[in-house]
Amino acid sequence: MSEGRAFVVSMAEVPRVREELEGKRIVATNGCFDLLHVGHLRSLSFARSLGDLLWVGINDDESVRARKGERRPVHPEAERAELLAALRPVDLVTIFPGLRATAFLRAVRPRIYVKGGDYRRETLDAEEREALERMGVEIRFFPLVEGRSTTAAWEAWQKG
Repeated sequence: MSEGRAFVVSMAEVPRVREELEGKRIVATNGCFDLLHVGHLRSLSFARSLGDLLWVGINDDESVRARKGERRPVHPEAERAELLAALRPVDLVTIFPGLRATAFLRAVRPRIYVKGGDYRRETLDAEEREALERMGVEIRFFPLVEGRSTTAAWEAWQKG
């Protein structure tokens, strides 16, 4: 789609871009992506392999602070978006507000949604899961990469 270059698309632009992509097999995922590690890359590569393009939603700074604490995010949302956009598997990146990705997912209308193995269908946010089910989205999970997590990286970094 992007000839080797991903694009950062604002929430306001999502409907227009989505319309241009009608007929494509869109795969979506979302997360904070604050401290990138190999588990993220492998999950993104897996997600991208399932469709024509991968659209990544990232939590805005305010929601990362609400989820992870006042010392996070380490990297501001614009930098996290830029880093993700530079990764080969990623085609589109959108920063979304709030704790839930529901509005992002409804706007993107993916064919497939991918989350990491630390989630199961039952542990997905109920509002997000209901929106995905109503749209008929296939939900897939990528197995965790043992010993690789943002929390582990953050704790190791804090210890010095």
